[in-house]
Amino acid sequence: MNKLNGLGLALALATPAMASAASPPPKPLFASDDLIHLAITGPISAIARSAEQSETPREASLALAGTAEAYPIRLSARGITRRLSVTCDFPPLRVEFTGAPPPSSLFQGQRRLKLVTHCRQSPSFQQYVLLEYAAYRMFNLLTPISFRVRLATVDYVEPTGKVKLSRLGYLIEDTDDLARRNGMQEAKTPDWIAATQLSPREAARTALFEYMIGNLDWSMRAGPVGQGCCHNSKLLAASPAATRFTPVPYDFDQSGLVNAPYAMPPEGIPVRSVLKRHYRGYCRHNGELIAAAAEIRARRGAMLATLGQIPQMDARTMRKAAAYLDGFFADIASDQAVAANLLKTCLN
Repeated sequence: MNKLNGLGLALALATPAMASAASPPPKPLFASDDLIHLAITGPISAIARSAEQSETPREASLALAGTAEAYPIRLSARGITRRLSVTCDFPPLRVEFTGAPPPSSLFQGQRRLKLVTHCRQSPSFQQYVLLEYAAYRMFNLLTPISFRVRLATVDYVEPTGKVKLSRLGYLIEDTDDLARRNGMQEAKTPDWIAATQLSPREAARTALFEYMIGNLDWSMRAGPVGQGCCHNSKLLAASPAATRFTPVPYDFDQSGLVNAPYAMPPEGIPVRSVLKRHYRGYCRHNGELIAAAAEIRARRGAMLATLGQIPQMDARTMRKAAAYLDGFFADIASDQAVAANLLKTCLN
């Protein structure tokens, strides 16, 4: 385990408060945080070159290193900003199994997975991957209604057998699996919903978490025209007839915590840098926000300890991330601090 100077021995040994203890366990792939080693063989260079123009799946294979596990898959580029060549020279990927892995497999029950990749080959981009991965792990500490992730070293292999490159990435749990283990289902909504349709407790927690990591690139209520709700959030519902929805955030690369070189605040938000936090929760949820702040204050040790649990995160990255999170905890140090620092920008 990496050690972060200044956090102290008690912090390094803090036992995370597992909000998911009462929920059904995730499928095998997401039941552990151990680093895994994968090999993906296919037309890697061709997919990367055409990512901006095409999401067409290509035939490929996925193997788990050190085992006999190997499966045919269909591999394609995905995403929006990170598919653009001006942003990344290697796109995020979608992995679709063409057959069902056996019950004994680490991939038992998996059908389709998102793979977050390294974007660019510079070593610094590996640290951005790890910081975004850490953000998912931190949200897991707050609620089981959150996407599980699995960190992997991935060898990208051309059909000739030549290893193109080997980089860290992580797999994201499928939305259907997230919903199923929480006794819910993905909501079917139009492109826009009213704030009154959001679960107040979960909406306040989500908005506070996004403020914590300095993320502005999201919406719990609206999505791109024709693509349904919402932007970098999924909505879950307790039943098909439900009229209240639980938002689940994802995609944190534009956050201040990650601070990727291409990250910038969205248009219409009055800050000049993603390092500047700006609260975007709803005023109607202010009571729940106070409760959410108390909850997250109680988990401060576990949140910061997460940084020391990420394989291959370097000490400099950890120090900067911890300092950035310290600023957040200063903002919510008391109910009065929450009111002074966050409520003034809540949305009606």
